Amino acid sequence: MGKLKIRSTTILGVRKKNKIALGGDGQVTFGDMALKQKAIKVRQFDTVKGNVLGGFAGAAADAMTLFEKFEQKLEEYEGDLRRSVVELAKDWRTDKYLRHLDALLALMDKKSSFIVSGDGNVIEPDGPIVAIGSGGGFAQSAATALLNSTSKSALEIVHESLKIASELCIYTNDSITVLEG
Repeated sequence: MGKLKIRSTTILGVRKKNKIALGGDGQVTFGDMALKQKAIKVRQFDTVKGNVLGGFAGAAADAMTLFEKFEQKLEEYEGDLRRSVVELAKDWRTDKYLRHLDALLALMDKKSSFIVSGDGNVIEPDGPIVAIGSGGGFAQSAATALLNSTSKSALEIVHESLKIASELCIYTNDSITVLEG
């Protein structure tokens, strides 16, 4: 029997009209059991350059460690998201302790969005949408359709798209938390 994988989540971020919103569902799954329904997987970081929003998929304790490290990078690089993300990825890939952490991060501000992984990948998605996790594709598809066809705000698009993802992805629920910046 192989190692059971903790599965979760859907994280979605949208930039629209100089506003950003990033949200996630609350379900944490282990094997074929849903262990928690109201986890909060998104966080706001206040910087001298404005708000940065972050969300995670993967192991919660690992993500919290990475969020702390990311916050240190934001302070060190005076709120420069791009530089902070690159430096976090370098540390995550090369540090003896950090490289074993199992999570995926979505980080965004009003100008940029990034997906950061432990193998050193830093991806800057094209366009105003960032999505990670098992339901990320569903949420991204819904957000793309809503962004192009409605006048809804970034916050409303994120909330509605996560709701749609919760109806399609078994690892995503409708206990949704959305932050706005």
